[in-house]
Amino acid sequence: MKYVMTENGFETALDFGTLTISGDETKGFRPYQLLVSSLVGCSGGVLRKVCEKMRMPIEEMEINVLEVIRNPEEASKLEKVHMHFKLKGTNLDAAKMERAMIVTMKNCSMVRSVDQSMEVIETFELV
Repeated sequence: MKYVMTENGFETALDFGTLTISGDETKGFRPYQLLVSSLVGCSGGVLRKVCEKMRMPIEEMEINVLEVIRNPEEASKLEKVHMHFKLKGTNLDAAKMERAMIVTMKNCSMVRSVDQSMEVIETFELV
């Protein structure tokens, strides 16, 4: 991937389209938003696959980021992200879902990439 500096940040051309990154959220995606979005997208995708293998297909999934803590003393370093999964499906079982969440945390490459530098919390509810 190649990133090119623009007046407001950086851009790259990807297969899906142009990604614009900027410290000003009116000009593009802020870097921390992309990091949080990567955690959400990866965790959600892994959880979907894990649940399919456990014969608990998810019909609907909503992921809410309930908390993002940044440390202003350390260049606004991300210290904590709390993702809450709202899940709907016909065979969803709370005890099996607890195990599925653990497997998800262990197998999401984005969570694994940051687990030594920040706290990632994943909770769920069945609806």
